[in-house]
Amino acid sequence: MFTEEMSHRLEISREEMIDLLNEDLAREYQAVIAYTVYSQVIKGPEFMDIASELEVHASEELSHAIKIAKQIDYLGGQPVVTPKPVKTSKDAKEMLRFDLDAEMTTVANYRQRICQAEAMGEFALAEILRGIIVQEQEHQIDLASALGIDVPHEELAHDAANHDRRF
Repeated sequence: MFTEEMSHRLEISREEMIDLLNEDLAREYQAVIAYTVYSQVIKGPEFMDIASELEVHASEELSHAIKIAKQIDYLGGQPVVTPKPVKTSKDAKEMLRFDLDAEMTTVANYRQRICQAEAMGEFALAEILRGIIVQEQEHQIDLASALGIDVPHEELAHDAANHDRRF
């Protein structure tokens, strides 16, 4: 069973890693749904470029989910099948902000997961997560650019990680 304290501990058991990865997997499912819906309902000429980019993000998030599910199986766990809840809005900027906050949380969590994987000696898992972070950070840049802001600083990502996991 997932606990907030476990999420931030460096030394964790295999079972705890499975629980944490299942939390990550539920957030990836959530991201697939959010990006799929947002890419289709976002309106306004200033958002057309980001709308098509969100379609790409959706497929990348699905790829992340598959990689995480594979690692859960490798560790002897059962991948979850339920996403975290998805926030919606009729306001395009608000939707993009939901996504940016989610990406900040995801990157912060995966950074922690990499340290935990390395402490367990699961170096392949750490490398897979590093590859995922590269795309998640690209998503942050795309979303921040569409919002006309800089990617928020790391301390904000830490605050987001301690807030409702992914939205």
